[in-house]
Amino acid sequence: SSQELLQEMKAFISGIDPVRGHKLSVKDHARCGILLLRNLPPARGAVLEYLRGVFDEYVSSYILDLNHEGGMGGGGGPLLGRPGLDDVTQEIQSVLSEFVHSNPRAWAPLVSAWSIDLMGQLSSKYSGRHQVPHASSLNELLQLWMSCKATRVLMDIYTQCLSSMISSCPDACVDALLDTSVQHSPHFDWVVAHIGSSFPNTIISRVLSCGLKDFCMHGASSVVDPLFPTLADKRVPKMASVVGILGHLATRHSASIKQELLLMFQQSLGSARDPQQLATVPFLLQLAAMSPMLLSTVSGELIDSLKPPVLDQLHQHFAGLGRDDAENLVGLVVHLICQTGPGAYRILQFLVNTAMPASVITTPGLAVRESVRDACHRIIQLLLLNLQKLVYNRPSASLCEPQPRAIPFFDELKGRVRDLCLETLRLERKRHLWQHQLLGLLSVYCGESCATEALSHLLALACTPEELALPVQLYGGLAASMPGLLPATVRRCVARLHSSSLPEAQTARLMVNLATLVQWEGPEEELPSPIGARLAQALSWHARDLGQLLPRSDPRVSEAAALLLSAVPLPPALSPAQLAGLVRSAVGQFLLALRRGREAAASDCGRLLTRLSAVSAAALRAVLQQLVRSATHSGSAGLFGGWVPGAAWAPGIPPASSPSGGDALLDVNRKFGTAVNFSGSIWAVFHAGVIGRGLKPASAVTGPGPQEAAHNLYQLLSLVVRCGSGGRPLAEPGPGLSHPPINPEAAKAVAVALVEGLCPDVTNSELAWPPEDHARNTVERDLQIRNRFEENPLLFPLLQLVALGRPALCYCSVLLRGLLATLMAHWDASRHSLTASSPWQLQASCSLVSCMGQGQLLPPVLSNMHEIFHLLTPFEVHLLLLTVWEYMKDNGPLPQKFTFDPEQGQFYRDFARDGDISKYLNVLHSILHKNIDRLGHLCGRFQV
Repeated sequence: SSQELLQEMKAFISGIDPVRGHKLSVKDHARCGILLLRNLPPARGAVLEYLRGVFDEYVSSYILDLNHEGGMGGGGGPLLGRPGLDDVTQEIQSVLSEFVHSNPRAWAPLVSAWSIDLMGQLSSKYSGRHQVPHASSLNELLQLWMSCKATRVLMDIYTQCLSSMISSCPDACVDALLDTSVQHSPHFDWVVAHIGSSFPNTIISRVLSCGLKDFCMHGASSVVDPLFPTLADKRVPKMASVVGILGHLATRHSASIKQELLLMFQQSLGSARDPQQLATVPFLLQLAAMSPMLLSTVSGELIDSLKPPVLDQLHQHFAGLGRDDAENLVGLVVHLICQTGPGAYRILQFLVNTAMPASVITTPGLAVRESVRDACHRIIQLLLLNLQKLVYNRPSASLCEPQPRAIPFFDELKGRVRDLCLETLRLERKRHLWQHQLLGLLSVYCGESCATEALSHLLALACTPEELALPVQLYGGLAASMPGLLPATVRRCVARLHSSSLPEAQTARLMVNLATLVQWEGPEEELPSPIGARLAQALSWHARDLGQLLPRSDPRVSEAAALLLSAVPLPPALSPAQLAGLVRSAVGQFLLALRRGREAAASDCGRLLTRLSAVSAAALRAVLQQLVRSATHSGSAGLFGGWVPGAAWAPGIPPASSPSGGDALLDVNRKFGTAVNFSGSIWAVFHAGVIGRGLKPASAVTGPGPQEAAHNLYQLLSLVVRCGSGGRPLAEPGPGLSHPPINPEAAKAVAVALVEGLCPDVTNSELAWPPEDHARNTVERDLQIRNRFEENPLLFPLLQLVALGRPALCYCSVLLRGLLATLMAHWDASRHSLTASSPWQLQASCSLVSCMGQGQLLPPVLSNMHEIFHLLTPFEVHLLLLTVWEYMKDNGPLPQKFTFDPEQGQFYRDFARDGDISKYLNVLHSILHKNIDRLGHLCGRFQV
């Protein structure tokens, strides 16, 4: 009745029982309010305000019980407040639930706002208590409050309100959530986390919608200053709350957030000029500026959606902005790009591809407007300017701030340095300039390691002089701030050369580019540029590592290594092992280049060997000995026109008849296995072929042509002369020209190498010339020497070269004896009427006597005998060579017989000290007298 209702209202206002006259308890007072809440609508505001105190009393008791339990160290779960208030809170929940269920449109906004605000007040009020976890411990805080009956009832009430309005208009409930989050964050975050996990899609969409409305309502539909994005907290109060709520939901619902953000963006591009649509893009940009998490969530998909039609719509969308608003918008975009981590390279390529000049070919129908290109062009310029400010204005590390402020855009691009280098080397108008400038800023930001990586990639990928200028320019901009950049770059390049990850083509290109830079000359000077000198100095310390690339199987790599080593100065001190390794590799590469016909590679190896020989006397001997040993090896004879191993002919072996085809013995034995196997014995019988088949067919191995062989011979002799004469070149062969004199020590090294290669069992002490009968004891060795000279045409020119460096020919005494003995035996046994019937023996006899004359082992009158050999009979040549043997036996080839002439700068021999030589001319004069009709005009050449 109305009388009873009036009595209850008086009791609620006074707090005194009208019947008994005593003060109402909290429980009775609350039930009195519940009665009024049910039956007196005007009193609902006051009742709800009082009920706040009931819940506060409950929570206070709950916190005190937690403190008491923590102080006493008791076990068990937490107490749930005063037992008498449990029923009251349950009754309150029942009444409010009935109201919301009966008329959700009228009650849900009111009750949701009351419950959510009360939870915010309670969370903030008791946040500092001892048993309440810190706001950062979200899971513990959520567990604490959901264990409390009062706050759990309030959460259930709000959840029911939101559920009842979710299909019609949940904005009022979400607005209350946002307003409370603004006031009580971060202590209120546990409520946001729980509600968001219960209604993720609804909360995400409605929070964004309410945030956008508030953004428009506060006059922020343009853009705030990008330099102070946090000012949005004051100008648009709910922005921070929106960011916080979405941040809580992002851990589990990032896909839904991404979908809603992209949906908002796409809906804002409609043709209607709704202010809310115009504000959507600035709103999304502001959200991204305040939340790096949201920025990383949506940036990749947003870039994918920016197709040419969308870009045109955006351009039309913001065409009416004022100058200041447009500047702020572009500035905020640039700020966001700088703060973008994942997807930064995609954003950069999108901007660059869109801002390319109009001359670049694009797909028909997808070309963007020129105004859109200009906008992207301006964004790139401002981006580079902003990055430059961020990089150069970064404070250095200190005690207060050990790590300088990070730039997420650069942190992401650190892993795409190679891609940036590839784009830079495309040399497409402004495009490569932008990326080149970005490489420089990235190198400054990341330090020396990134700079060396960029330089090494540019050096390995550059293919033209214009492209090679890019790493030089990059180094020029970084050298002042990074003193040790060039040595570090060289170390990285050398490490990459030895890594298996670098393709062979890039390995060769890297070395060729390094050699080009070392030899690069300035535009107005003859001397190398400063970077070339410093680069050469840095590379010289890695000569050993570079030398290991010479034996590579890929000719591109080995030739590039030879080119680089030939341009780099040698290190100050080379150990014997390092020197030997370089010499072996360089000589092998030199001969391989001759075999392949690679003139430039052979020249590079020649320059390298010439420089190695100038290091020391030991280095000179090592170079010459390795050259001679490798060139006189049987496998190298074909290079100089000699016998090719595996060819159809070898000296002293007749050509094999062509046998009938058949299986190889190895294949036959593999097929049938052991033909006879004696059980219990170690013996086995294998198939050894069929008697009568003859020798195996000779392989079709062909050597170089005569001109190529002569050229290879000249190249080798020229290299030996350059090494042995301090770098002086070998004169071109021609009439009246001979090889220039070489250093006697170099000639001696060649002589020793020849003897060691052809007669390894002979020592240098065997210089004296034995009697003729002694040749019977060395027939086998002499035949080996003769065969080697016949196989390899290089040996006689090398002997002549040795003869020019007197008295080095003395050390070839064993070779001269062996050749002379075999030639004498040949002419003695020959039954031909003319020496022309044995062309090689005739040429060898002439070359041998001439060589001994050049080395001053024979006096001129005897050394001239070779001029008439072709006009004599074999027996007469035998007699003349026997005379040479007698002279050498009596006047042995000893170095002590030579005297140094300081005027001519070389050694000479005074034959007058050897006595009268007329006794050695009797046979010669007799032969001349016998053939006076043909040799009379040459008699003057043989007078003492």
